[in-house]
Amino acid sequence: MASTKFTRSVPYTSLPSQPQNVVVLTSYRPPFNASYRRLLIFTVVVVLLFAAVFFFYPSDPNVQLARLRLNHVRVNTSPKLTLDLSFSLTIRVRNRDYFSLEYRTLDVAVGYRGRELGLVRSEGGKIRARASSYVNTTLDLDGLEVIYDALYLIQDLASGVIPIDTHTLVKGSVGLFFFKIPIQGRVSCQVYLNTKNQTVDRQDCYPE
Repeated sequence: MASTKFTRSVPYTSLPSQPQNVVVLTSYRPPFNASYRRLLIFTVVVVLLFAAVFFFYPSDPNVQLARLRLNHVRVNTSPKLTLDLSFSLTIRVRNRDYFSLEYRTLDVAVGYRGRELGLVRSEGGKIRARASSYVNTTLDLDGLEVIYDALYLIQDLASGVIPIDTHTLVKGSVGLFFFKIPIQGRVSCQVYLNTKNQTVDRQDCYPE
């Protein structure tokens, strides 16, 4: 007996006559160099901002007693114990900022053993950026009563040297763009006056 074999026909798809390109898209990740570059730029900007604040933010002026000349010192015992003093002072005010400084007042106070004897005030002025100005003033104090410190004064007169305190205060403002920022500078000095030859033996100053 002859066997019969059946075959299933499979549909056939012809190949394209022209070759085709297949593009596979993946999620984008920025390269490491781009991230590093952004971080570096951000760091540089922050450093520059801090540097600008450090250099341009106003600071208090530097105040120094550049020169002090004793005109006279005299102790009066009649009718009561009083003290006559006369000073000529030169105050140096240095503006350390990059903006002009306008100071309203410059006060110089003189004291003896912690007690204020007198105060002199000078008129204001203007100092250019990164510049200095010298202010001359004269302080005349006559008839100062030193009743509470009479014993110390007698001892100082016997030694020939009278210690005097000077306190200099400068108040003003610095113009930062559209703002006025108040600032002040202060210096204190211990001055030793020689009553015999009417001179200044020495002076010790320190800023505050």
